[in-house]
This record gives sequence, C-alpha cells and structure tokens, in this order.
Amino acid sequence: MILLFTDFGLTGPYTGQMKAVLAQQAPGIPVIDLFADAPAFDPQLSAYLLAAYAPAFPVGSVFLCVVDPGVGTDRRPVMVEADGRWFVGPDNGLFALLARRATSLNAWTIDWIPDRLSASFHGRDLFAPVAANLATGQPVERSLLPSAAIDRPGWPDELSRIVYVDVYGNAMTGMRAATVPPDAVLTAGGTRIGRARTFGDVRPGEALWYGNSNGLAEIAVNQGRADRALGLTVGEAVSVGP
Repeated sequence: MILLFTDFGLTGPYTGQMKAVLAQQAPGIPVIDLFADAPAFDPQLSAYLLAAYAPAFPVGSVFLCVVDPGVGTDRRPVMVEADGRWFVGPDNGLFALLARRATSLNAWTIDWIPDRLSASFHGRDLFAPVAANLATGQPVERSLLPSAAIDRPGWPDELSRIVYVDVYGNAMTGMRAATVPPDAVLTAGGTRIGRARTFGDVRPGEALWYGNSNGLAEIAVNQGRADRALGLTVGEAVSVGP
C-alpha cells in the first residue's frame, strides 16, 4: 500500500494530482490518506507525528510524504527504508525521528530527474513516481547516503509541543506517553492537566491527558474540545511537572 502524509489538505487539486500519478503508475495498489493536514510548512512537528503513526503499518508499505516548504531549493530528495517500510520525500528533517528510532535503516538521495519537474510541486512530479516505483518493485536511480545524514541531532527525542489538533479538538504532543511519568501533570495554555486512562474517567467538560492509540501523550476534554477550552494551537509549548 501507499500512504499519503502531506500538509496539502483534501480541498484543492494537490492531493488529487498526486493520486492520479499513483493510479497511472501503480494501478491496483491501495492508496491511503493517512494525514492530509500535517502541520503546515513545519517538517519538525510533522516528524514526530509521522514517527508515531508509521510503525502501525505493514512492512513493505510506502509512505509518500510531502511537508516541503523548501521545494525547488537545493534540499535533497530522499528515500529511506526504516524497519522494512519505505519513505519518500524531502530531506528536511521529516524523516529524522523515524530514522533515529529504527532498528534497521538505509537512506538514499534520489538521482532520477523526471522530464517534467516543476519548481513548486515535487510531490506530483518527483516523489509520487518514485513511490509508485517502490510499490511496484521497479528500480529507482539513487545514491547511498550515510544514515546519520537523515537525523537532526539538535531535535529532542521527545518534543514537548502540540504537533496536531484532531477533528475533536484533541491536542497531540510530540512526546511518547511511555516516556512521561504516569503521575506527571502537563501544563498547556496555562492549565494544569492530570493523567487519566480514557475520556470517561473524568467528568464531562474536564481536561485530561492520556496515552493515545498511537502512543503519544494527548490532551483532551471529555465531551468537549481541548483546543477551544484551553486555547491550544499547533506548535504551542507543553510543560511536564509534578
């Protein structure tokens, strides 16, 4: 399968144009919209989100990832194999966390240049054809990269910021819940928030943080919207304390 992880949104032509390329060049391969609303223009926040969600998918899956504010510049186009899953996209830190956490890792610069390569839409013109080739077992012109080149050493293992707000207003952090002490209190938007196992463990309208289904520490309000109730936005800092 091919999974799309982008900041394009589902309105407008961009996701559809990439899917059209995949339908032509990888017919019959399922294409899944994983995230179309990854943090816009922010590879760092997106990296923690991608690293949390990718391991749930089968070995051999191909992730077509485009959060690419540097499109058309000299940033490298890369493909990464991490624990048997493939990732195609820009070398801007988007793959840093999944590469750091992988037990097996290989990385390459994409050397192939399509006949049609716009300066502003490498997702359609470059990354989608490469993802299609990987999904169908076709070769890709590439050069080996040192695996360490994919990482961003200055980025922390756990990011204490909001990386995503979902349709319910729940705010995911870039911290894996297993790394946060179970009795810790998170502070976000000026509010101290205690841990609970799930929404129904607190009263309606009460805030909680919990380990979400993909392992991230997430802030919610039972039967409400944490983003509105607590004034939370993507990128906002979260502190961890007693």
